Amino acid sequence: MNRRVIVVTAVHGPSAPFLPEAHASLCAQELPAGWEWRWVIQEDGRTEAVRPYVPDDPRVVFRQGRHGRQGGPGVARTMALAHADGAYVKVLDADDRLTPGALARDLAVLEADPSIGWATSRVLDLLPDGSTAGFPGDPAHGPIERGAVLDFWKANGFRAQVHPATLLVRRDLLLALGGWMALPASEDTGLLLALGGVSRGWFSSEVGLLYRKWEGQETGQAAHVDPAERDARMAVVEARARALTAFGWSLPEGSDGTGRFDGPRERP
Repeated sequence: MNRRVIVVTAVHGPSAPFLPEAHASLCAQELPAGWEWRWVIQEDGRTEAVRPYVPDDPRVVFRQGRHGRQGGPGVARTMALAHADGAYVKVLDADDRLTPGALARDLAVLEADPSIGWATSRVLDLLPDGSTAGFPGDPAHGPIERGAVLDFWKANGFRAQVHPATLLVRRDLLLALGGWMALPASEDTGLLLALGGVSRGWFSSEVGLLYRKWEGQETGQAAHVDPAERDARMAVVEARARALTAFGWSLPEGSDGTGRFDGPRERP
């Protein structure tokens, strides 16, 4: 596997105008010698609304989905994995921005400790007036043990203590879990809980992402908080995470750091 971080972004028409800002935040990243990033932008559907905003950069790959059919951000991100040829996959939503140093910090953690399968970081909301706002409840800086994310999420009204929009994950581990869940929303939370059930993670207390708040945001729409659908999403997210934990699957500790996934193992 080459020394490359693949940044995966799902995008649709309303969020496309933010792509240049996301690109600028990527260009500001500094990686260790010998490492590079590639950005895979996957349109959810196929329109003429996104391409004009795709940066003219040889490090950027743009792909589209089906005409007249949207599958949601989880489908788009999973389809983007066909072009993810790096050792690690980094999530970046089209309307968000990385902070300087975010990629290098997460990469250093996963390179140093093969038992850690994924990394997250602190988030600040980016408000429409350009100001930022944090929120309480971040965990301590350092490792997150297996099962801790699910336990916290269940005990705190289906709110995880770390944000899935900040994930950097070993590519092979991500593929072994099937990518993002096939849900109309919360597909990234489903992935986070699954990852937390099979491997240790990491939280960086340094801000790694500016999470944009705006009126077109999918999570701000009424359908996102419909009680019946939300309950169904949360039920399947929890059931998957508990099944993975019960089966005892885990990221092999002491591997060569590539994130190789060996399948079922006895729980420690």
